[in-house]
Amino acid sequence: MRLRVTPRQRLGLDTLIAAALLGVTLGFAAGYRPPGWPAFDTRAVVLTCLIHLPLVVRRVAPWPVLCATCAGLALYTALGYQPSVNVWSPMLAFFTIAAARPVGETARAAVPVTAAWLYNALASHAMSALVAVGQTLVVLLLAWGFGTSLRRLERQNTELDRLTARLRAEEGARARHAVTEERLRIARELHDVVAHHLSVVSVQSGLARYVFDTDAAKARSALRTIEDTARETLEEMRGLLQVLRVSPDGTDAVSGPSTGPDAGLARLDELAARMTGAGLVVETAFTGEPRPLASGADLCAYRIVQEALTNTLKHAGSQARVRITLAYDTHGLAVTVSDDGGPRANGSRTPTGAGTGTATRNGSGAESAAGQRKALAGRSARTGRRAPGTGRGEAGIGPGPAGTGHGLIGMYERVRLYGGSFRAGPGPAAGFEVAFTLPVPYRPAREDHPDAGPQASPWTEPTAGESQG
Repeated sequence: MRLRVTPRQRLGLDTLIAAALLGVTLGFAAGYRPPGWPAFDTRAVVLTCLIHLPLVVRRVAPWPVLCATCAGLALYTALGYQPSVNVWSPMLAFFTIAAARPVGETARAAVPVTAAWLYNALASHAMSALVAVGQTLVVLLLAWGFGTSLRRLERQNTELDRLTARLRAEEGARARHAVTEERLRIARELHDVVAHHLSVVSVQSGLARYVFDTDAAKARSALRTIEDTARETLEEMRGLLQVLRVSPDGTDAVSGPSTGPDAGLARLDELAARMTGAGLVVETAFTGEPRPLASGADLCAYRIVQEALTNTLKHAGSQARVRITLAYDTHGLAVTVSDDGGPRANGSRTPTGAGTGTATRNGSGAESAAGQRKALAGRSARTGRRAPGTGRGEAGIGPGPAGTGHGLIGMYERVRLYGGSFRAGPGPAAGFEVAFTLPVPYRPAREDHPDAGPQASPWTEPTAGESQG
């Protein structure tokens, strides 16, 4: 971490340095009295003060300070006072220029300092000219080298500050991007909530209107389902919209859970019961040993199943049969949601509120292949899914969604977020199928069990002996 020094603090530090150097010089001059030299009188003290006091502003006005100290040293030497006094102030002024100015300017500043030092050394008659030149050059080059090193360090610190500011700006941009991605994810959550619950409300309201005069009990049951669904929708939308609120400056990050704390596969039975109340025939099957998922993956699986059931209700009708299969193995969880195509695919009459598009039947009661393709193609066109005979089929777990609808894209993006695979396309016999996998760490109860072995493949069909919900 770089220490920040204000101009006022620098001025105070330079004042302390100038005062300390002045005190040391006066003390040295008072205690060192070589024979044959004039006494260090009041005039010498005044000259010494005039040489040292300009060092207070050496960072503010380096060149005037350098000229003043060199001129003061030359005057002091010309008046015949004892040597080895007041020589360090010009060198400190030169160091200041070397630490802050380029090489050319530093070279020009070396001229008056060299002249003042050589004049002082030769006037003392205590050393030869060669020694005086050598002494001056050694001290000058040392001051120049330290000043250059300090200038390079200061430049590096400035560049580091610039890069740090740039890095902080990039981190802020990444944080804002992450907030945007999170809000898009929450928008998909909101789409799931609204699409699922409003589909249930639409079907139930149509059923209530249809049987209002003929079956009051069924109409009341449908209205109760609408009431419960609307209440749950408001609760989930309130939670989602709460985390989308930002401060006036728009810098608040999205925080908090995107849905209720109990959203996940634990509510699968509740979801199946609600869809059964809407008219679907929902069957649930499990294989392998169930184990808990991480909260995000658990919500991901629940939302995809919810979206698949909603699509079935909207496009296959309220009398369609749906099978949900959850298969656990040593590698993860595989989930399949498949429907039989509903009344249109089976050749029955479309119920009220179940959608549009029917399949034709021939005279013997068997549904024609052309009618099947027409019904399934109509459903695929509405959902962005690929119907059989209209393009390349989706035989395996593909790298992306089979269609272009927002629901399928949201499913695919959710699964990809957790490192799973996704497929959506026509079912093996009829209808539509959504299949995906999610990695779930396998932690057996007893790792030292000698008979421990891998679970069954997640894509095998459940047998008759498997438990069903």
